[in-house]
Amino acid sequence: MSLPVPYHFIERQMQRVGLRPVARQEGFAPLRPDAPFWVVGDIHGRRDLLDQMLTRLIMDPVVFVGDLIDRGPDSRAVLERVFDLSSRDDQKVHVIKGNHEQLLLDFLHDPEGVGPAWMRSGGLQTLESFGISLSTGVQSEAAYRDARDALDQAMGPAMVTWLQSLPFIWSSGNVHVVHAGADPARPMDAQDPNHLCWGHRDFEHTMRSDGQWVVHGHVIVREATRAQGRIAIDTGAYATGILTAAHVSAGALDFVTTGAPVRDQ
Repeated sequence: MSLPVPYHFIERQMQRVGLRPVARQEGFAPLRPDAPFWVVGDIHGRRDLLDQMLTRLIMDPVVFVGDLIDRGPDSRAVLERVFDLSSRDDQKVHVIKGNHEQLLLDFLHDPEGVGPAWMRSGGLQTLESFGISLSTGVQSEAAYRDARDALDQAMGPAMVTWLQSLPFIWSSGNVHVVHAGADPARPMDAQDPNHLCWGHRDFEHTMRSDGQWVVHGHVIVREATRAQGRIAIDTGAYATGILTAAHVSAGALDFVTTGAPVRDQ
């Protein structure tokens, strides 16, 4: 599914300075997933951190919140690792489509139109991880088409088809995993995929009234936490070296980082 890309969200993310903490607040329904599961935050090309995190995630299913690629140095290695895990056990390993995966897919469809924005958002690093060189200056349309063709060939049809098929939401009980956010005024089964992938203006400021929890990445926070039905786990792995995962179970939430486990009290 190809979405209209709100590139102003990209520019806003690029202009963020520092890391923004999200404070925990009380007074929301308890977590009630059907069964315990893990959620891994935005990896952004850090295969080293992914490998460290995978040694910590045992027993329960794992959901990747998206943004596997871009910015970090090893997007190809991350994609190949998660693709392999998902292909071997798609009942235990689930992957949500992030806005950076959407950008890659849009680049394959429209390299001239999407190329400049994707390059500014980390696409250059992803191309380099596949052995494709593209300078940071102004590119010709032919250069973007050539890069698209090389990327399409390097990824192969199976990986491209897998990325295209990724969902925008994964749910268990009253807990929903998305990449960026959700419209707090709409039921979780009636969300606009564009909001799940790129965010919604009211998501961070308006509490849901239906007791549904949303686990998300996309917006960097100093440390993972929960607030009014939101669980934010993007700790800026590509820049900070801190990749975070959340373990969600009935009435309980634990955060684990590439450093040490942190109990959400």
